[in-house]
Amino acid sequence: MRMIVTGGAGFIGSALARIAVAQGHDVMVVDKLTYAGNRSSLCDIEGNNHFAFRQADICDDEAISAILNEFKPDAVFHLAAESHVDRSITGAGAFIETNIVGTFRLLQAVRGYWDKLPADKRDAFRFLHVSTDEVYGSLGAEGLFHEDTPYDPRSPYSASKAASDHLASAWHHTYGLPVLISNCSNNYGPYHLPEKLIPLVILNGLDGKTLPVYGDGSNIRDWLYVDDHARALITIVENGRLGETYNVGGRNERTNLTVVHRICDLLDKHAPAQGSRRDLISFVKDRPGHDQRYAIDATKLENELGWRAQENFETGIERTIRWYLDNGWWWQPLRAAGHGVSRLGLPAGAKG
Repeated sequence: MRMIVTGGAGFIGSALARIAVAQGHDVMVVDKLTYAGNRSSLCDIEGNNHFAFRQADICDDEAISAILNEFKPDAVFHLAAESHVDRSITGAGAFIETNIVGTFRLLQAVRGYWDKLPADKRDAFRFLHVSTDEVYGSLGAEGLFHEDTPYDPRSPYSASKAASDHLASAWHHTYGLPVLISNCSNNYGPYHLPEKLIPLVILNGLDGKTLPVYGDGSNIRDWLYVDDHARALITIVENGRLGETYNVGGRNERTNLTVVHRICDLLDKHAPAQGSRRDLISFVKDRPGHDQRYAIDATKLENELGWRAQENFETGIERTIRWYLDNGWWWQPLRAAGHGVSRLGLPAGAKG
């Protein structure tokens, strides 16, 4: 298919672009190239005949409409978003503008394009809105998030994504736009910005710097290898039922402290240093509104569409660490520019 990927220079978007090109799809990446967008994350497919790039803001109606009319996509994968909970705590405005207003403007532009398509193209067109499990709030010790779990966002980030989910659903029910929605668990893998937990711990561990862990490290996340997520998104667009939501999870629940311990042990194995990296762990003041546990039930996606994750956490984290060890050319400029230098989202006066 011919597909536009908004936010395609970001972590998940670039993985989707790489996987899609490898599968033979024609991909147009549209990205504003904010701090979260990195053109070098697309280096593997630059120059490929199936790949094109446009720098544009999803809030720019004219630019997006022009791209749609020029490229004539069969599907739009909407991943452009401000996505870091910590940053949303200290700067919520950008999240409202991009995640809510930007999604509205994109939906309007796509609807205008879709309305003018011939009947067969209209019937085949798809719009996938890619979201997060954080819209569901926080779980207790048991249970899983299902597609019908009530929304209960707890941070500016998750609230903005919840709002954009509702907009996408409303454009389907009101205007008939062929929308699908996905909600995923925590992603990890290559090309992940150094400010996020796993790459931050990897790179700080390599540098012998403190490994900051919020609270007591007991918060639980379900970890999903990013390439598995990318394959799931393509599967949803190709085979999903219109108007439906599909949860994408890795079935790999770990406490944050368990994740950090595993990274430390693998770094000690693959890049030995004096002493254990576990000695670098420092527990810092918890961030506001820190959800205790997320866990996705991906049964609907697995049973209805036949998707299966190819990586478990042990194989995925090993691949991830090896990638960072081998690709300093990608992350070193980001670290030099300040990515992952300090913990974000802490209360005033607190230090990471």
